[in-house]
Amino acid sequence: MSTTRELLTAHPFLAGLADGDIGRLERLTHPEAFPAGTRLFEENGPAERFWLIQDGQVNLDIRVPGRGDVIIETLGPGTVLGWSWLFPPYRWHFAAVAAGPVLCIAVDGAAVRTLCDADPAFGYELTRRFMAVVVDRMQATRMRLLDLYRVAA
Repeated sequence: MSTTRELLTAHPFLAGLADGDIGRLERLTHPEAFPAGTRLFEENGPAERFWLIQDGQVNLDIRVPGRGDVIIETLGPGTVLGWSWLFPPYRWHFAAVAAGPVLCIAVDGAAVRTLCDADPAFGYELTRRFMAVVVDRMQATRMRLLDLYRVAA
């Protein structure tokens, strides 16, 4: 069985992060498991953490008037779930539900923001990584909504 430090070091989102930074993050984590169908968070709810997915899949969705919840993207092992905890007003922009059983590492967002404020170099590196996630999620949203529009037209 792997330790939390080993799981963090091996996670693609944290690849290349300094060992000391991994150690600081490790203190802010705990393992979490979600059964299939669990709603991890709702759009516009308070964003207080992020998750490093180890096993399983999570569907990101948005509510589309007249269509209900529409899956924007499915995230799997090696991905990060949640970026809204980093940017005010700290509210989720999407919703998320476990597509099947999910194992992940939860990370305390407020504590990470404090680390980022105390160490601007670390904060910049983490923000740079999360901005790549934001761009990817926004592009996936754009493509999915274009698909929906084509179907409706």
